Amino acid sequence: MSTRTGAPSRARTRSSRRAGSRSASPTPRASGLERALDEAAATVPPSRSFADLGLSGALVARLADQGIDQPTEVQNRTIPDALSGRDVLGRAQTGSGKTLAFGLPLVSRLAAESRPASPRHPRALILTPTRELAQQVADSVGPMASAVGLSVVAVYGGASMGPQTKALQRGVDIVVATPGRLEDHIERGTCSLSRVAVFVIDEADHMADLGFLPAVTRIFRAIPAPAQRLLFSATLDRGIERVARDHLTDPAIHSASVGTPAAATMQHRAFTLDRSQKVDVAAKVAGRHGRTLFFVRTKHGADRLAKQLRQRGIESGAIHGNRNQNQRTRALAEFTAGRRPVLVATDVAARGIHVDGVDLVVHYDPPADHKDYLHRSGRTARAGRDGLVLSLLLPEEQHQHSRMHRGTASDHTTVRVDHPDHPEVLDVAAGGTPLVVEAAPPPPVSDQPSRGVRRSRPTRRARGRGRGGRSSR
Repeated sequence: MSTRTGAPSRARTRSSRRAGSRSASPTPRASGLERALDEAAATVPPSRSFADLGLSGALVARLADQGIDQPTEVQNRTIPDALSGRDVLGRAQTGSGKTLAFGLPLVSRLAAESRPASPRHPRALILTPTRELAQQVADSVGPMASAVGLSVVAVYGGASMGPQTKALQRGVDIVVATPGRLEDHIERGTCSLSRVAVFVIDEADHMADLGFLPAVTRIFRAIPAPAQRLLFSATLDRGIERVARDHLTDPAIHSASVGTPAAATMQHRAFTLDRSQKVDVAAKVAGRHGRTLFFVRTKHGADRLAKQLRQRGIESGAIHGNRNQNQRTRALAEFTAGRRPVLVATDVAARGIHVDGVDLVVHYDPPADHKDYLHRSGRTARAGRDGLVLSLLLPEEQHQHSRMHRGTASDHTTVRVDHPDHPEVLDVAAGGTPLVVEAAPPPPVSDQPSRGVRRSRPTRRARGRGRGGRSSR
């Protein structure tokens, strides 16, 4: 069930768009949006199959091939409205299945039009805040697109412009992009948004965190008025309410379960310990079976901890903003495949990590607030799996940790440990699911035209406007 906002009909609002007027936006006030989302979350739609939701047989078969038989909550809620062509405002946590919640109806609607892609004019645009998320969204949507003869390309900074330009000039149905690199292509004339029929913003709140809202607004204004717009976000603060109010028309409003991600399958624990024991305790728990993801505050701290773990025999990598795209892609691929089962990341990288099967998330350094705690923790207990979240606290950090947890609505236990062989540490170290290590990936995809995903080619360094420039993301 979706929540309507009492707005004018879609036909009238679309007509006003074409007349160049958006002053009578039907989207409710900010407080109204929050109330509408809360009301939407309180409704329980009937459980339906993908076929019941209106997806084609080809897409249902491709989902089955990937072992996906039942829609998640956010998919069950949003797909019918997205298929109908309505604007959609969705509130959903990471790991809820929202990529396919917008990807499946997008692919279905493009396939129904039977209109070929034109050079430099994509038919759909998915905007993401980070390079890693752009590629992972493309990897998720790509198999669905190829099932119905559509093409996908990922466009982001830190990778060569050349292959991206060639793909865009040949014509591509779906572009998954970061804001900076997309604007680079628009300025160079290698990409035009004038024929975009479906526009999706994924993780809009993280866009705001990274300072991308001005670019997002410019891109919104470049999208044709009749285009369908879908905005997904975990929260509506930091300017996201205004974006939704200004740029969505009569949206279907949906909210999947909120609060602590995967609360039913996620366990929260905390160890209080002295600084001298911190690395050794971290190494002990990192040696368990399964994938373990550590979060730290700084880029230097990520490199240092990964090195300290390797010195103790733990295969680990690091991912952060100072790593070039090739290094980031390789570290994430090795973690995903299980060849390096431990990854150390900064918060900036946290929202770009979407890997199923992470057994343990460790807050090696405490997060800034309860929202960052939830974003970090959401890397585990995905797709119905169990997961453990562990915080390593110095004595002076314990009080702030307890206060922060009151904002997460999650239960947790805190134990004082004084050495790596403490029974509680050994209990965590004994857990996890043994990994099946995947073989090394095949050679890069050819630049020749093909259906599905076209990957950007990493460079030795970002070819943007210098470190921190908009093309570097």
